[in-house]
Parts: sequence; C-alpha cells; structure tokens
Amino acid sequence: MKDESEGKVPLVRTDIPGPTGRSIVELDDRYLATVTKSAPLVVDRALGEKVWDVDGNLFLDFSSGVAVLNIGHCHPSVVKAVQEQAAKVMHFAGTDYYYDVQSLLVERLAKIAPGRGEKKVFLSNSGTESIEAAMKLARWSTGRKQFIAFFGAFHGRTMGALSLNCSKRVHRARYFPTVAGVTHIPYANCYRCPYHQEYPSCGLWCAKILDEVYMDALLPPDEVAALFLEPIQGEGGYIVPPKEFLPEISRICRSYGILTVDDEVQAGMGRTGRMWAAEHFGLDPDITCMAKSLGSGMPIAATVFRKELDWGVPGAHSNTFGGNCVACASSLATLDVIDREKVVEQAERKGVIMQKRLEEIKDRFENVGDVRGLGMMRALEFVEDRKTKVPAIKMRNDVVSALLRKGVIALGCGKSSIRLIPPLTIGEKNLDTGMRLLEESIGAVVRDRK
Repeated sequence: MKDESEGKVPLVRTDIPGPTGRSIVELDDRYLATVTKSAPLVVDRALGEKVWDVDGNLFLDFSSGVAVLNIGHCHPSVVKAVQEQAAKVMHFAGTDYYYDVQSLLVERLAKIAPGRGEKKVFLSNSGTESIEAAMKLARWSTGRKQFIAFFGAFHGRTMGALSLNCSKRVHRARYFPTVAGVTHIPYANCYRCPYHQEYPSCGLWCAKILDEVYMDALLPPDEVAALFLEPIQGEGGYIVPPKEFLPEISRICRSYGILTVDDEVQAGMGRTGRMWAAEHFGLDPDITCMAKSLGSGMPIAATVFRKELDWGVPGAHSNTFGGNCVACASSLATLDVIDREKVVEQAERKGVIMQKRLEEIKDRFENVGDVRGLGMMRALEFVEDRKTKVPAIKMRNDVVSALLRKGVIALGCGKSSIRLIPPLTIGEKNLDTGMRLLEESIGAVVRDRK
C-alpha cells in the first residue's frame, strides 16, 4: 500500500465525521444495536499506526483498535498469511478435526505462555470466551465452585465474565443475577487506596486482608476454585500494583490450593515491554487468558493452562469457531513478527520515552493527577485538583475529543483517565508527534476551562 502521508501525519481537513462519514454514521445509528461508540470516526483503511477515514483525513492511532493491533494495522506478513490461508481452507472445526495451523499454534502458545510446567491450550474467539473457559476449567478441575476477583476488574461481557467485572456499574446494571459465587476484594490502587493508607508503610494490607479477613470471616478457602487477576487493570484505569502485591496474592492462593488465572487479554503480547505482563511480577499462573493482539485483528483467543487441569472428557467444553484456520494463520504470523522485529524490546524502549513525556505533561498541568503504566501501556488521570483527587471526567472527555480533532485517536479508561496504547511498532517520530499533540490538547482544554 502506498504511503500517502509522508511528512503530513496526522492531517485533518474536514469536520469529524465529514460529509461521507456522516451518512455512514446515520446508517449505523439506525440499524446497529447500542454499543460503546467512542467517536464518530468512520474508517476507510489503515496501515501501521496510520488510519484514514472515508473523508480523506489521516490519523495517528493511539488506541490500536482497543489494544488489538500491537504490531500495527495490516502488517504485510499477517495480510499475506491470511490471504494464503483463506485461499486454501477458511474453516473446518478444529475442535472436531485436525489441521496444521491449529496444531502449530497451540504448540507455540503452550511453550511461550507464562508459568512453569507442561501446558495445554483451548482456542476461542474473544477475550470474554477465554475467561468463560477458564471459569469452567477451574470448577471442573478443582471440584470447587467459588471465585475471587477484584474491584476495578474487567474480564468481559458474557454472563460468567460479567460476574467477575467490577469496574463500571453500567456493565452489570439490569443483568442480575449474574453467576453466583464471586467475591470481590479491593485491588492495589496506590493512587486511590481504598484503605486510605500509604505505600509502603501500609505493609501491603490490601493483599494480606485476603487471608486475614476474607478467608477467616467470609470465604471457605476449600470452596474457592480460582482467583482472577489482571496484572495491570485495563478498563479499571490502567492500574499498576506495587511489585509485591500480586506475588503475595498468589502465595496466599497457592497455600489454599486456589488456582490463579492471569488475564493477559489487554496487557499481553508484548504491550508492557514483556511478552506477558505477569513477567514483571514473577507470577506463575495456573491459567492464562489471551486474545486481542493474538490475531492482529482476526478474532482469536486462547486459554492456556497446566496440563494436569485438562478436562480429559470429550464434550465437557468445546466450540465451533475456536481455532479457525484463518485466525490461526494470522496468530502464527503475528508471533513471527513479534520475534523477528523484536517488538517486545521496542515496547520497553518506547515505553520509557512515553513515560518521560507523560511526567513532563504532569509537571505542566495541575489537572493531571497521575501518570502510570508499563511499557507502552500508559495512562494519565485527570483530577479537579491534586489534593481532593476528584475525577475530572468532563475534562478527560474534552481532551479525547480535542485529540481527535488534531488527528490522534485515543480512548478513555477508568473514571477520568486516558489510555495511550499505540502500536508497539510505531515510528518514534510519530510517537513524539502524538505525545506533543496530547500536550497541546490538554493545554487547549485547560485554557477553555478558565
């Protein structure tokens, strides 16, 4: 694809949406169910970190299709693999039959997933399905029925995964009853400590309370199948816990025979400067869930688990489209690109650049209360003032809108944060441009508030 954007990135010439885009927005609004639309951006094509809309505007993508495109849009190697596989065979139910791309992929995932020992893999189509499989596997393999999850968690929207969610009320409203047997405990959010303590003088109470209070007064440990965690909470606000928190939680779980399930759906595939976010904390999960960037835009997910946990009984769990031929080919090509182009190393290096710029932005604007993240999974949180930390929700939304008008696509997270997740392969010039436009957008919003 010819790159028409050299020297002109980004380039916005019309309103968003423009005249062509408006007709598509109107059609979409008329017939598509109400979902989670973030902006009236009508995409025509994309390449790398660049996105063109139907009115000819050119954007820098700092959302990566909600963390789906870690190696960028339409990477040539992935496109080639998809085209070749689609011309050969597109689908043949890998849960009932055999084909090489599925077998090669599960072998590879079993070998690179976090944790020790031999592993097996269940393939599905989305992050929430990978979580559902983990819930069923945990109950099946342990004979226990209850689960633990965290405040701030987001694990998906199907009923099992939904029952683990605790980040936004709207996710659960009107769906009661969800799956029974889920207990939520506070996550280690040091910027907004639920116990109003300070790290490290708190003694890591947010972890120890699981054993000293919950297991003692509420949860019979021998009835708990698994604890679900995100090493960095995503929808909850890109919350990075202290380095000792997750190892202590894991230690407590292991002492009671409770499985730990590592949700790497958003944080995995190199996003944090490690292949898996769990590596930052030295975790040894029993089950790992992955999706999003696993297929570079093709719908594929995986639940990877210790071999001895396997169902072992045909029909105990299965699906139709999991391990789809084309999706598997896309995933294998994606993993090849990550290795060949040293994408994880790129994320670590560019993440340092992003954090430095975010700290400079924080120093300049009092309404930026916190900046945080690992690798290229970064966020900044807006507050009305730093003392009260009242979330500045409207300001966050105004900054996202201002960014789009300047040609940068970004998404909110948490109550008042913006997540910054460009493709890990983004050029450093475009990365710098995006961060500069972020600073300019914040400046414009601050001036308008005065």
